[in-house]
Amino acid sequence: MERVQLDFPDAAIIHRHSLSVRVTDMNYGRHLGHDALVSLLHEARIQAFAALDLPEWDMQGYPSVVADLAVQYQSEARWPDALVVETAVPPPEGKALMVYQRIAHAESGKAVATARINQLLIDMASGRPVTVPEAVVQALAQARGT
Repeated sequence: MERVQLDFPDAAIIHRHSLSVRVTDMNYGRHLGHDALVSLLHEARIQAFAALDLPEWDMQGYPSVVADLAVQYQSEARWPDALVVETAVPPPEGKALMVYQRIAHAESGKAVATARINQLLIDMASGRPVTVPEAVVQALAQARGT
């Protein structure tokens, strides 16, 4: 079976967010479920962009949408594990923000999952993706320290 392999770009980290596995995040296998993982990643991603004054619904005048998501699972997390989500965004190329997230156990640093999200900014008048605005590019560069 071919598995998704994601290389997390450590040099592009823009934010770290702490959270815990809630009992409602558990699945029948008594570990963090896929649907809950996606929700935790979304919470961390929105916190990362909000810290840059770029709410996902208004990134320099454009709302954003997730075009696709790839997840590489690496270990299990269970209630009430403390986790840290690192969000990394390499310099945008064209019309997509490639957002990487790594979720890990806070104490040991052991990775739970790595994800890649392609996020598009949309012109509401046309419904079409737009080139990432320069102000967004600059905010991300400043967060990366580049």
